[in-house]
Amino acid sequence: MNLRAAAARPRNLAVFAAALLGAGSIAAQAAPSAQAERETEQLIQALGSSACQFERNGSWYESGEAQAHLRKKLAYLRKRDMADTAELFIERAGSESSLSGKPYRVRCGNAAPVASAAWLKAKLVQLRAAKPATTPSP
Repeated sequence: MNLRAAAARPRNLAVFAAALLGAGSIAAQAAPSAQAERETEQLIQALGSSACQFERNGSWYESGEAQAHLRKKLAYLRKRDMADTAELFIERAGSESSLSGKPYRVRCGNAAPVASAAWLKAKLVQLRAAKPATTPSP
């Protein structure tokens, strides 16, 4: 065995190991947790069942239309493993138009419109606070 091949072997092994670790971490992140799925669905349902309106690209939409729009964006992100947490859903789907970059806003009743990211984050805090405590199993 020549000296160059002997020197390359540990480096090749290190590259191979790094590739395996990287592939493993990608696979581990491929699916959102059950909690993330549940929280994201609850956020979409909360908006859809609210009496609020949703502003997208300068036009106001009823909550049902907003719900349908966010479901489409979520499906797009999930196919690309880009919404593995409720926070990532808010950041990547519920905050702004992916086409224009304009922020989404939510208006409930006569209240002033608020950024949809703030509305969704506040709703997520409420959902998590309302979650019943689980008791550890023996």
